[in-house]
Amino acid sequence: MRAAVLHEIGQDKLEVLDDVEAVGFGPGKVKIRVRATGLCHSDVSAMNGVLPQPAPFIPGHEGAGEIIEVGDGVGNLTVGQRVLVCWLPACGACPACKRGQTQLCLAGFMNAGTPNFKRPGGDVFGFAGTGTFTEEVVVDAGCAVPIPDDVPFDIAALIGCGVTTGLGAAINTADVKAGSSVAVIGCGGVGISAIQGARLKGAAQIVAVDPVASRREAALTFGATEAVSPDELADAKQRVTAGEGFDYVFEVVGKSVTARTAYETTRRGGTLVVVGAGAMDDNLQLNMFELFFDEKRILPSMYGGGDVLQSYERAIALWRAGRIDLESLITHRVPLAEINEALDQMRTGSALRTCIEL
Repeated sequence: MRAAVLHEIGQDKLEVLDDVEAVGFGPGKVKIRVRATGLCHSDVSAMNGVLPQPAPFIPGHEGAGEIIEVGDGVGNLTVGQRVLVCWLPACGACPACKRGQTQLCLAGFMNAGTPNFKRPGGDVFGFAGTGTFTEEVVVDAGCAVPIPDDVPFDIAALIGCGVTTGLGAAINTADVKAGSSVAVIGCGGVGISAIQGARLKGAAQIVAVDPVASRREAALTFGATEAVSPDELADAKQRVTAGEGFDYVFEVVGKSVTARTAYETTRRGGTLVVVGAGAMDDNLQLNMFELFFDEKRILPSMYGGGDVLQSYERAIALWRAGRIDLESLITHRVPLAEINEALDQMRTGSALRTCIEL
């Protein structure tokens, strides 16, 4: 079968090969025919080594398709069923799951160290234990979440990561208050979803911050009340908040420099939500006096900061009701053979989300 493979960490191009086989099928597993997958910035971060991932590997974790094979012991899924791929399934038994913090379950991460593909030359890993830049993938049954028939594969794929992450950051983690002021730094697919979440929660002012003009323009159509470049943020803070700072600031880039800017843009007593996934050696510096004196809440948001299955259902309900726009998030579509074009679109910022169609 065909799949896009990164041979070594640090390479900036994927090679589309037709000699890849999905392996590991057995009890408790399912095989999925991938129909659509989104390109998420985390895929690029894994390629360049910001996020730890053994290589060679197949990127992709934001996918949807249909089940083509069901292993023994899987009672809730059937062949032909439409599913989205959950890259962080909850085991239901660990301390985090028992506390109701299923987004912190580590069971799914354990799969990242087990190859689920192979080529004539050896084993190949799937990113985050999945790897959806491929025609077929074998995953634990818990990674396959049924979707209703009226949800297209491309929409379901977005819900599988970017939409859930961004919406959840605003709704679950921050619990944005009606009438508040919000700034979102980084307006790709996740940042736009955070903007939509803040709008749903009733934020009065939502300032989108991004260096790419097309993304700023797009943010205005998704609910931002204004959009500025990073060098205009200080002026926006002065105009919108009289210099006090925003009630909520979402950092959706994953770099210490933007997190520091987000901290300085948050008002005293306000909330900074860290959504972007950054590198382990990129340290955010705060002095102990400001940490104490400013009383700003710093809230990391992992996968939307809530139960992912409930978050999926909520996103589908909001989409059906027309309360969130998911179709317009997909600004580009490419076949798997042109996956490197999708990577270029992400790196230049020309795409909110590129859908790879298989």
